[in-house]
Amino acid sequence: MDHGMRVMTNCEIRFLPSGRTIRLSGEGTTLLEATRAAGLPIASACGENGACARCGLEIIAGADSLPGESDRERRIKSRNRIDPDLRLACRIRPVADLTVRARYW
Repeated sequence: MDHGMRVMTNCEIRFLPSGRTIRLSGEGTTLLEATRAAGLPIASACGENGACARCGLEIIAGADSLPGESDRERRIKSRNRIDPDLRLACRIRPVADLTVRARYW
């Protein structure tokens, strides 16, 4: 992917078990930002730099639209003892519909 290109988004994010949804349109919104915009709590202690791994979410549907997990994301989750099946919301910029879950919603 050309990093100079702007990715336009038009997708819906569904949050379980809360049942809330939010539609993203525009460019570059992270899953962390979308979660906050939906009015749901999500932890982040590193200023959205992908270092704390506290924003891990389970991707229930739509994972095939996401880029694969980077080595850095795997290392950060391992170092912070985060479930390897979770994805870091601050590192994901949805481009297609997603359904995500956090146990605390």
